[in-house]
Amino acid sequence: MSATLDLTEALIACRSVTPADGGCQELIAKRLQAMGFHTESVVSGPDNFQVTNLWAIKKGLAGDQGKVLMFAGHTDVVPTGPLEKWASDPFTPTIRDGYLYGRGAADMKTSLAAFVVAAEEFVVTHPDHAGTIAFLITSDEEGPADDGTVIMCERLQKQGQRLDYCVIGEPTSVDQLGDMIKNGRRGSLSGKLKIKGVQAHIAYPHLGANPIHLSASAIEALVQTEWDKGNHYFQPTSFQISNIHAGTGANNIIPGELTIDFNFRFSTESKPEELRARLEQILTSANLNFEIDWVLGGSPFITGDGALADALRNSIKTETAIDTKLSTTGGTSDGRFIAKICKEVVEFGPLNATSHKINESVIVDDVEPLKNIYRKTLEQLVS
Repeated sequence: MSATLDLTEALIACRSVTPADGGCQELIAKRLQAMGFHTESVVSGPDNFQVTNLWAIKKGLAGDQGKVLMFAGHTDVVPTGPLEKWASDPFTPTIRDGYLYGRGAADMKTSLAAFVVAAEEFVVTHPDHAGTIAFLITSDEEGPADDGTVIMCERLQKQGQRLDYCVIGEPTSVDQLGDMIKNGRRGSLSGKLKIKGVQAHIAYPHLGANPIHLSASAIEALVQTEWDKGNHYFQPTSFQISNIHAGTGANNIIPGELTIDFNFRFSTESKPEELRARLEQILTSANLNFEIDWVLGGSPFITGDGALADALRNSIKTETAIDTKLSTTGGTSDGRFIAKICKEVVEFGPLNATSHKINESVIVDDVEPLKNIYRKTLEQLVS
């Protein structure tokens, strides 16, 4: 039997729909405490949305002078969706045809189990390790992310806790375990744009001002604008409209207002304040009467070809014979918070094909190799 698979199944059995932890962190904390980790549980957030966070640390012989590698992740999962569409109960871990099924199997309870067992094996074989091992686990990654990793990073920064390396267990593999790791993420800048017009009877257009018509050329300009060219690590910045709405529902009224939800996924070649200014200039040049509520979801971050990326790539190559690809594609992650206090941050985990889907799963034969890759990364950086 695999200790990693056993722990993965135990974690899947915990009903931890965000922001609930469902007892996952208690299971993990007990395992870490048995290895000599100091653990702290931090509960945050309002009474109706309480978030559980776990911080654990085990210093090596070099004390504060040694390198610090932190494993980071989340115990919360997204809602299951219609239960009748699952082939088995999403919180009853089930193995069928070489796959382990359950909510959180891919995102990201297998990675959490692999982190823990990798640390256990490392501590047994390297009792006199020089560097420090840490864990930062939240139950607020799939939710608003207001009371999880972000506040824990602020807390660690105030305490003066140094972090050299961080591995986040997000599912990053595409076709086979180890073919992709994320060494950065694009930033996310969202806006709710309201364009003012004049409501009127549709039979008397001269008495109104249709904001849809007025904004058409500006919308086209926004879509066609090249915001930047990207760089070696990042695709060009992308502008996308996600929702657009106007009108009262009646077909004989010129609407008085047009509302557009949009988002920039931006590279390190652009700054949020620059994107805001350029977009507003396009709207101003079109003589539109508008207002925008802006939300910066996260800034881009990048870890180059440093010690952590090299160690992880070497571990993947040794375990799977695969030459992994570095990538910054995909959505945001808690790496955007950790990168503010840790210079080298990478994400690596199992296949992402079923994340958040009905019948979420991982390949059973990938579980042990994943744990081995994490352990070998520890051996290179903190032993």
